[in-house]
Amino acid sequence: MKKKGIGKIALLLALTDVDVEKLQHFYESKNYVIFKGQAGSMDAKKIVAAIETAASREDIIRENYHEEHALYHAIIEALSGYCRGQVMLGEVLRTAGLTFTIVRGNLLEDDISSGNWIAVVLYGQIGSPRRGFEHEAVGMGIQPI
Repeated sequence: MKKKGIGKIALLLALTDVDVEKLQHFYESKNYVIFKGQAGSMDAKKIVAAIETAASREDIIRENYHEEHALYHAIIEALSGYCRGQVMLGEVLRTAGLTFTIVRGNLLEDDISSGNWIAVVLYGQIGSPRRGFEHEAVGMGIQPI
């Protein structure tokens, strides 16, 4: 795969701490809209709300059904992977502390025919709410707008 897909871009940004701004500027010059943030909670609803709020505040999505719906499904898909299939945290005594990235743009780099997509990646720690009882996890969701 010579061209990077929107998911790979979102994963790169979520996983790296080195030259994040340089990577962001590079992909923004290729017409991607990018945001990287952090969230943590024992309540999955709070994580969803943090990501939705960031996407709205940063003008990644506009207030209309199609864009909000695509974002919601990308978040739920990413959260399902991050939580390994069961989108439950506090109900089963799990907590999450994560970095999230939201990327909007073409499905494939430099391919405007692929249309407008949104990707959400979650990367961080999940586990018991006791320090030292957590482990890394990652989840990704990609949806067309």
